[in-house]
Amino acid sequence: MQSPYSVILRSLVTACVLTLSACGTAAAPKTEKVAEPQTFEERVAALPPEVRKEYVHAPLKPDPKVDEIYKPGKWIDLFDGKSLKGWMPTDYAGNSEIEYAKDYDGRPALVIPLGELLAGVNYTNPVPRTNFEVELEAQKITGNDFWCGLTFPVGETHATLIMGGWGGALVGISSLDGSDASENDTTEYIRFDNKVWYKVRLIVTPKKITVWLDGTKLIDQEIEGRRVHMRFGEIELSAPFGLSTFQTTTAYRKVRVRRLPK
Repeated sequence: MQSPYSVILRSLVTACVLTLSACGTAAAPKTEKVAEPQTFEERVAALPPEVRKEYVHAPLKPDPKVDEIYKPGKWIDLFDGKSLKGWMPTDYAGNSEIEYAKDYDGRPALVIPLGELLAGVNYTNPVPRTNFEVELEAQKITGNDFWCGLTFPVGETHATLIMGGWGGALVGISSLDGSDASENDTTEYIRFDNKVWYKVRLIVTPKKITVWLDGTKLIDQEIEGRRVHMRFGEIELSAPFGLSTFQTTTAYRKVRVRRLPK
């Protein structure tokens, strides 16, 4: 004869089995399949905002101050040859004190002395964000690394042109698609001598970044559909427009910008 407790226990077990069986045979809830982005525009739109802007090579909004200062085709001197007006030291750790030399090699110059690592200056006034041209003349005085790090806008983001990096010879743009100046399509190697004036020319449009050195075209980089951004680290402090060096002393005797003629 079974005890009352055995009967109750068996009934509970049977009820549990029937319940689990019913759950297993119940129809699963319907879920909608989310379509994967297919086009380039769809893939970019799905990115986080901070990354999405690195694919946008034209400013999203006009800047009235830029329109007022930079008339198309007219050069604006950022270094007036009289002072450091418009420039301030970049907040790098171990940055050197930027100097104004009234007579360096026969002309006034903006001098960035050697810092512990990075040293440089930021331009404090607005600059165009696309369809612009930069010209500068610079001389490496001492040091063994990049004598010119020109950080500039590219639409809604920024990039840096490196001259003389990685021991003194590397030329390139940091960064493209996650790769810095030493490992992307813009990488070049050139010997730069001390106490020689070099003329650098840069043009930025929504489609292309082009660079010349002493009249010779070095970089002609298509950027449509490419991610353009700064290299991670202190160099980001140079944005939106700055000049920097790495353990190197450099003199600049000309820095000027113009919006491209219509």
